[in-house]
Parts: sequence; structure tokens; C-alpha cells
Amino acid sequence: MSVKAAYHTLGCKVNQYDTQAMRELMERAGYQSVSFQEEADVYVLNTCTVTGTGDRKSLQLSRRIRRDHPNALLVLCGCLAQKKGEALLREAEADLIIGTQMRGRIVELVDQVRQNGSPLCAVSPFPPAMPFESLQITEVSGHTRATVKIQEGCNNRCTYCIIPSVRGPIRSRPLEDLCREVQRLREQGFCEIVLTGIHLASYGRDFEGRKPDLLDAICAVHGVDGIERIRLGSLEPVVATEAFCARLGELPKVCPQFHLALQSGSDSVLARMKRRYNTAQYLEAVDRIRAVFPSAALTTDILTGFPGETEEEFQETRRLIERVGFSRIHVFPYSPREDTPAAAMPGQLSPAEKERRARELISLGNRVSRKYLEGWLNRESILLPEERIQGCWEGYTPEYIRVSLPPEISCRSGSPLRIRLTGLTSRGMSAEPC
Repeated sequence: MSVKAAYHTLGCKVNQYDTQAMRELMERAGYQSVSFQEEADVYVLNTCTVTGTGDRKSLQLSRRIRRDHPNALLVLCGCLAQKKGEALLREAEADLIIGTQMRGRIVELVDQVRQNGSPLCAVSPFPPAMPFESLQITEVSGHTRATVKIQEGCNNRCTYCIIPSVRGPIRSRPLEDLCREVQRLREQGFCEIVLTGIHLASYGRDFEGRKPDLLDAICAVHGVDGIERIRLGSLEPVVATEAFCARLGELPKVCPQFHLALQSGSDSVLARMKRRYNTAQYLEAVDRIRAVFPSAALTTDILTGFPGETEEEFQETRRLIERVGFSRIHVFPYSPREDTPAAAMPGQLSPAEKERRARELISLGNRVSRKYLEGWLNRESILLPEERIQGCWEGYTPEYIRVSLPPEISCRSGSPLRIRLTGLTSRGMSAEPC
């Protein structure tokens, strides 16, 4: 009888990629994948520690697994596992802790724990220099879009961020390896690739000799036959130089949707965060992108309630959000991360105040998002159909607008279709073929 394994991911797209890679390694070794809601012999939980919420969810879920499945083997990996290490053997009653370095050895480590019955912590400090861990995927849940990790780690030291300590130094995926994986995914039927990493702008900086950069990686994927679209993960505004934007404009497969990290619309808060830009530089990056992609969808992250954030600094963020006109924003109330400089800063705001500001920004984000969508009414775009939901084909435009077609329209998953956007819906927009 095959051994059943279930998987669950908390956190970012990088974590989602890592989970899928571990799942495929386990499947190739003979483990049978089942739903996380089913009874399994092994539960793999990929954890998150970016915020206090990530910590809580990771611990709550791991404890629930142990309570509901006392005889199963519990594997914790990812950022919280790297941060807490051996302590999770006690706190979560886990059997195996992997962290963010040895995911490629998951089969070996799981087999070892199953055979000897002793809990194991496979977490160690990051060495000064280390290679990119060459995980691979060939399948993704979905039929058109696949996320591919091309970079790991971060060398920046933003005062609020724990990621450098749990993801380690920057490492980049060799271009040849990247192209092989994209080709494999194309052969499996995927036609849209999302390039992701912990700090995409750092791609290539760790290579010796001639150093390919993020543009080289994008161009390499662009050259793979059959790939229709390329999306980029989170970028810092410093990468959006005039030359970078102009080159992207020459690559027709690149989608005009950019996640440009902001965090705060106040220069004084950005300085305390030790971000590498100010609001003037951010707005210049926005202008450079829109000069090449006039209808670009710009999304961002906002961290509100940072230590010492005054009401005026908060209002500066509100004004900048309205000025840019984002298509979507993700809002996070600040939560102190252990051993980060911001955790010891004076002027820590109360949880209630941070939540109030977060609610206001979420409401504002909904309004600017609706305004962006309204700007697309009666305009044409290209839909990449993905799946039928309640009888209607749905998919995304290059600007990442979720679109639903009328039920009588027939099309094929992954086959581009020119559409006219006709109305707003609770999930995005409605459209009809041109």
C-alpha cells in the first residue's frame, strides 16, 4: 500500500513553487499525493513568518494537524521552520523540520524519520556563499499559468524585514536551467510564465564573470516557443530604469502588469524602513513604466502602522495611492519581527490603531481598483481563457483583469481571444468576443 502525503502552503508564490517541487519529488519516490483535507501518512506544511499573522497561522495549523492526525508524520518547512528550527519539534510536536535550505532532500529526510522514528531538525545557518537550490516543477494546479522561481534570498536589510535571516543571501538560477524548466512546462501545456523570487531585482548579481541580469532572464523565457505571456513578480522601483522599461516594451510577451513595491508613501517612513528609494523616485519609475505601457496595471504592497508613523505620514501614503491609481493594493498592518531593528524602535502603535489604518487603506484600495477597472469599460484586450466556472469561461487579460464571458460563448483553455470589456463584476469584469 502506497504512503499518502498531503501538502499545504502558507505565504508567497515562492513558497507555492517550493511546495509543488517537494510534492513532485515525493511523488517520484512513490508517495501518493492526497488532498490536505484527507487522511494522510505524511503532512507537509510550508510555513510563513513574514508577519505575525503568518506565525500564528503556521503554528495553529501545525497544532491542528498534530491533534487531528496524531499518528501521521508532520513535516514543517519554509520560513518559520528556518527561523525557529528545533524549537518546533516541541512547540508544534513536529517530526521533521527542513527550513529553506534542504527542500530538495525531502524524500531522504522523510524516509529517515519514518525508518528510525526519531524527530529530526535539518536546519542549519546559511553559509556566506551558497548555490541556488535547483528545485523543479513540471505540473501546476491550473492549465495555463505556471510560476517559476528564478531567484532566492535577499541582501537588503530593511529594518522591519526578517526575510534575509530566513531566506539567506541572494542566489540566482542559471539561465540554462531556467530555460529547461520553462520548456518542460510548455510541453505540459502551460503558455503563461510568472517569474518570481524573493528579490527579483538581484537576479544574477551572485554569478561570477559576465553576470546576466533580470532582463537576460526575461529574454531567455521570451525565446521559448509556445509561451504566450510572461509576468514578473514583485519589483523595486529602482529596477524600472528608462533602459529597462524600453527593453520590456520590445518584448511582446511581457504583460503590462507590474507589482512595484511601495510599503509607504511617506519619505520619512521610507527612510526609517531603510528602503532604497523615496517617493519622488517611485513616481519617476511609475512614469517610466507608463510611458512604455500606457494602460499598465500597477499593483503594490503597503505596510501601515510602522513605528512612529504619524497621522500626517499616514495621510501621505493615502495621497500617493490616489495619485498613482493602482489597479490593486495589498495592505499589511506592521507586526514586529524578532531581531529586526524596527522591533526596538520607539513609537510602536497600538494593534487597534494599526488595524484602523489598514482598514482605511483597504477601503481606499478597493476604490482605486474599481476606478482602474472602470477605465477599461468598452475597451478591447486579449483574454487567455483558463477554466469554466458555473458554466462561464473565465481567465485574465494581460493587465491581470479577471474576465468572465457569457455562458453561451465557447472557447478553449489557453487559446487567446480578443474581447471587449462590458461591465464590472464582483470578481473583475464581464466581456464579449470582438
